[in-house]
Amino acid sequence: MRALANPIVLRMLFGFAGMTAVLVVAFFMIRYLRQSLVESSNLPGDGATSGSFPLHTYHAVIQQLKQQKHELLTFQQAERRRAKTSENISASLLANLSMGVMFFAPNGLIRQANPAAREILGFASPMGMSAAEIFSNTQPLRQSRMSLVEMVQSAVRQTMPLDALEMEHLTPGGDFRILRITVTSVRSSSGDVLGAACLIDDRTEMENIRKEQEMHGEISAEMALELRSSLATISGYGRQLAVSRDPDLARQLATDIASEAAHLDHTIGGFLAGTRANAARAGSANS
Repeated sequence: MRALANPIVLRMLFGFAGMTAVLVVAFFMIRYLRQSLVESSNLPGDGATSGSFPLHTYHAVIQQLKQQKHELLTFQQAERRRAKTSENISASLLANLSMGVMFFAPNGLIRQANPAAREILGFASPMGMSAAEIFSNTQPLRQSRMSLVEMVQSAVRQTMPLDALEMEHLTPGGDFRILRITVTSVRSSSGDVLGAACLIDDRTEMENIRKEQEMHGEISAEMALELRSSLATISGYGRQLAVSRDPDLARQLATDIASEAAHLDHTIGGFLAGTRANAARAGSANS
């Protein structure tokens, strides 16, 4: 059924039908010419003169039909090669895309899914499944005018422009993902709806980084407050130490200053380590 939706394959079928029609016409013409030859051979007079013209016409028609048959076969083979090349290029492009691509046939079942789509959704072989089955554990992050399943069902029945949804998806293996799914109708060159395509972008890593950055911002505010408090404490200890004449008190103040400084160093070190880790993850996600 997928081959019938290809315009190149349709042209090949029309060419084959035309060749068949020519062969049928040739068959009846050959019968007609044979009858003419038989009747000419039974006529009185010079047999060679009366039979030479029909025989010459017969050979000319046969030669022309052979030439037309050869041209049709050549055209059919060329169209078949072009269709095969186009199909191989399309399959190669889909296989190498990092974004998931699924195609739903007019009956609402998945006809094709590239490796990225199978990996993102967590289905080893989704072919033949419906939108309700494949997206049974998929929920929208925001309110929309129609659900994802309704969008797919609408797109396979009628022309539908690009429409995207932010979704939460739970794979059969229990992995949680944040997806951006775009649904659109697929039309032929004549404008007929051939099915619906779903483009699936896995935004889980980017969403995790965004949440971590928000959390990091909150931690930064808390750390700034804690840093100010620690510096104020150390400053107070330092002032007491400057005016103190008691050796025991001086030793205690020095110990408190060292302890507060160690705590401050530990806090800043943890914050900087988290910053470097977030930057590294963001760089790998963007690449």
